Amino acid sequence: MEILPNSNGQFELPKLPYEYNALEAAIDARTMEIHYAKHHQGYVDKLNAALSGHADAAGMSLDKLLISVDTLPKDIRTAVQNHGGGHYNHSLFWQVMSPDGGGEPSGEIGDAITETFGSFGAFKEQFTNAALARFGSGWAWLFIRGDGNLVVSSTPNQDSPLMEGSVPILGLDVWEHAYYLRYQNKRPEYIEAWWNVVNWDAVNKLFITNQ
Repeated sequence: MEILPNSNGQFELPKLPYEYNALEAAIDARTMEIHYAKHHQGYVDKLNAALSGHADAAGMSLDKLLISVDTLPKDIRTAVQNHGGGHYNHSLFWQVMSPDGGGEPSGEIGDAITETFGSFGAFKEQFTNAALARFGSGWAWLFIRGDGNLVVSSTPNQDSPLMEGSVPILGLDVWEHAYYLRYQNKRPEYIEAWWNVVNWDAVNKLFITNQ
């Protein structure tokens, strides 16, 4: 997923593909609004501020910035990791959810999940466990590793699999700001509800594009 800066070299908040209340099966409208308009916007703003005055870095796509984060100037490395990661991760998160989502995947991603994990049920259990086991803030992921294999894992804070040479195609935000208004400390309930809005068509397209 390539995220490019605008003509002024600034990254922008992407438009949500649905209304704030569209994912009520899993996420309430107020949480969506705060998460998108406050948290995600904050990552974009702080990323742009960090890149100001670094013309070479400012001209790169976000995915390339994250892939090469260890080679960036030291004074912006942590900001790009945290705020660039936050921008990228959330941009993916909004894409892989839909009010028409849920169920089991079909197409190439469905076949690949079955081949890799044995069944969709086995994959769902492994992914859920990764989300539950992430201590504190972070993400659970399904990503394509550099060798082409599908892997389930998790990362802390706003770290992205891109930083390890992998391509994320499904991500679940388990920071408390993603679910606390409705679920309080009940992360398992949030995770179980989230499966009802997973946009498998979007995940399939990302899988096909990045094979």
